Amino acid sequence: MVNKEILDAFGVATAESDIKKFGSGHINNTFLLNGVDGKKYILQRINTYVFKEPEVIARNLRLAASYLAEHHPDYLFITPVTTVNGEDLFHYKDEYWRMVPFIPSSTSVDQADTPKQAYEAAKQFGRMARFLHGIDLHEFKATIPNFHNLTLRYAAFQEAIRTAKEERKQFAESLVEQFLNHSGIAVTFEKLKTAPDFTDRLMHHDTKINNVLLNKDTYEGICVCDLDTLMPGKIISDLGDMVRTYVSPVSEEERDFSRIAVREDYYEALMKGYLSEVGSTLTDTERKHLFYAGQFMIYMQGIRFLTDYLNGDVYYPIKYPEHNYNRAKNQLTLLERLMEKEPQLQQVIDDCLKN
Repeated sequence: MVNKEILDAFGVATAESDIKKFGSGHINNTFLLNGVDGKKYILQRINTYVFKEPEVIARNLRLAASYLAEHHPDYLFITPVTTVNGEDLFHYKDEYWRMVPFIPSSTSVDQADTPKQAYEAAKQFGRMARFLHGIDLHEFKATIPNFHNLTLRYAAFQEAIRTAKEERKQFAESLVEQFLNHSGIAVTFEKLKTAPDFTDRLMHHDTKINNVLLNKDTYEGICVCDLDTLMPGKIISDLGDMVRTYVSPVSEEERDFSRIAVREDYYEALMKGYLSEVGSTLTDTERKHLFYAGQFMIYMQGIRFLTDYLNGDVYYPIKYPEHNYNRAKNQLTLLERLMEKEPQLQQVIDDCLKN
């Protein structure tokens, strides 16, 4: 469990029975603490295999928190509880630990079960993006370099096709061809990333619905959480990840591909929520590529799964031999369902931008 030296470092006293594993995240080890002072805290051990420089996470959060405290003092931004020595992180042996306050009356959900949930979550991500719009990005660093660099992901995909073992290459041949047929999505990104009015913003980069805290009774949005990937990026990263993870009734793990669909009411809800907050800050180029955001993120995740399959399943954990292959096929199906509905979904976006 949690060593007493770690608790002492943060000045928190708690009984061992009041420390419990918390949440559904797979990256960091997370615990809920009930302090003897009556307060609750979230304690996390940062996964340094994924986050090579934990100090960058801490610095990014502190910079963002300082900016928001000055410009939007009433905004709820979860900032670390400092150690007794005033540090944002505690370095214990080879581990990095951090603590944040637990937000009372809050809950999170692992999937969007109603359009209202999609709306509330998207609105919270949009509000944070709006409040951070205009922040000086020069002091921020990437917590995961090239995380959403589709150019790099596509190059890795092509390399995997070239070097894959013959058995896997033959098995995946048709799926590889289908993804290659959509390579225009990668070409568009290559053009967009240097466009003058498609500038970097401070983005969350992991906008799954369980990274928003909702009121446990009303399911209204409270705030954004899990800010490890808060770093400079493009608007299509956050919006695209919401489209990828909110609109289908099933997740990327679904193997019955007939169940994959784009629920238009969820798509409309997340667009309304997000654009009601951030819409006024968008450039013309960003506005023109809001539908593309979904294509971008679904395609990128699909080729990442397929690349890993071709490489012998070295990155994503698998539960059966074709797991990554099926994840890739799932994402291709979702991409095709999205593109089939482009006219009506683009109309949804246009209507949201008018309001």
